[in-house]
Amino acid sequence: MYNGGDSTKDEGQHTDNYDKPREECGVFGMYNTIAVSDVAAACAYYALYALQHRGQESAGICVGDDGLMRVHKGLGLVPEVFTPRVLDSLGSGNMSIGHVRYSTTGAPQIENAQPLLVHHVKGSMALVHNGNLTNANELREELELLGGIFHTTSDTEVIAYTITQARLSEPSIEKAVAAAMHKLKGAYSLVIMSPRKLIAVRDPQGFRPLCMGRLGDAVMFASESCAFSAIGAEFIRDIEPGEVVVASPSGVTGIRDHCGGKSRLCVMEYVYIARNDSVLEGESVHLARKRAGAFLARSHPVDADVVIGMPESGLDAALGYAEESGIPYGVGISRNRYVGRTFIQPNQSDRNDAVHIKLTPLKATIEGKRVVVVEDSVIRGTTTRHILNLLRNAGAKEIHMRIASPPFKHPCYFGIDVDNYEDLLANRFAGDEAIAREIGADSVRYLSIDDISRIAPVGDAQLCVGCFSGAYPIDPPKETSKRKFERPLSEAPPKPLKKPPTD
Repeated sequence: MYNGGDSTKDEGQHTDNYDKPREECGVFGMYNTIAVSDVAAACAYYALYALQHRGQESAGICVGDDGLMRVHKGLGLVPEVFTPRVLDSLGSGNMSIGHVRYSTTGAPQIENAQPLLVHHVKGSMALVHNGNLTNANELREELELLGGIFHTTSDTEVIAYTITQARLSEPSIEKAVAAAMHKLKGAYSLVIMSPRKLIAVRDPQGFRPLCMGRLGDAVMFASESCAFSAIGAEFIRDIEPGEVVVASPSGVTGIRDHCGGKSRLCVMEYVYIARNDSVLEGESVHLARKRAGAFLARSHPVDADVVIGMPESGLDAALGYAEESGIPYGVGISRNRYVGRTFIQPNQSDRNDAVHIKLTPLKATIEGKRVVVVEDSVIRGTTTRHILNLLRNAGAKEIHMRIASPPFKHPCYFGIDVDNYEDLLANRFAGDEAIAREIGADSVRYLSIDDISRIAPVGDAQLCVGCFSGAYPIDPPKETSKRKFERPLSEAPPKPLKKPPTD
């Protein structure tokens, strides 16, 4: 089943200025030995609802029933795409996979919505993907020269082709997946459905999270543990970097040919992307954010009357800053939860109006006060400037911005949609004082790279901080444009990225 969704949605929103990184995607999968009514579709629905923060552009579910795969996907939020009638139409099955998407490679259009269902000479396969390949362009060109015809602009289709090509010479789907991993470079957390198996895969660097849970006899996989909580499942463990886990009638087995490397989980998962009730690599996201706030208070103290946080992911860091500094914590900004995210507005004027409706300063907390405003990150600065102006108008005497991450100066090639040096606030203005003037703060201070690397003690693993330092765990792509295959043939190729100015 296919739902065209809102194909008229403004694709220009892809380049809107917004102060947050666009959170890549969320994936889910469930395998049970028997089909139970509509449980497969319902579990995927509630899990995707819990993962909605990871992608608000499109949603999709595929249900597997004895080799028959039924797919529904569309543009929009989970409850918009999946009405009760649609969920009923997916029927019963013993497997399901689901996806919420915010595009990194691939424009916001229905063709790029997942799950991706393919039929090949060895059978059928459906897959969902979180991450971004660094060699997608090279692989796609190689496959096209072999006769491959692509229907999307997403690198997920490149992954599907690479697996199905490997399947021609491998005895099983899981062996084909393991073989394909030798060719795939970059970030990928996958859940793959074959007629009789459900397979979870995480890239050898572990850039993007993926974990396993159980609900009775059912085995589940998800981007974050909060998805398990939403359906009453028990979190079991994280999928290891490079691991292939297979759930089948024979039980749960695995392939560890690509294991052994240290995890390089993206630090932005802790800073902003993941839900604060999730646990990643054994570490609470909530505690990691509080720790970031405490480090900020030690490194950048200020005389102030109240500490407030930017909803939502800045609140935990603000609490950590307040506890460490001894400055009272207050609720200074009220958030209207029924207003959509501001980046979907077609122009900056509309976005500012949406921010005004969505976020309201609380005068009782900030009027006449010296205010510390704690934010998790600032990318471009436009919305931050507007919010600080609202605080000024509400009577804040001083505003001291404390950002619980280092300056965002470099593109991300591993699943976060920030790929332009020129748009980044920290590259457009030299030094904290210049940035403070630009956004209307009395002072601005950032967390150091050393401190951001310590917010989540993850054993001997190392967090990826490439977006702050410019030092990436693996080589960035040779082709700098992530959207090479999205432009019409009549368009000129995109300009190469400019290097950031030296400090």
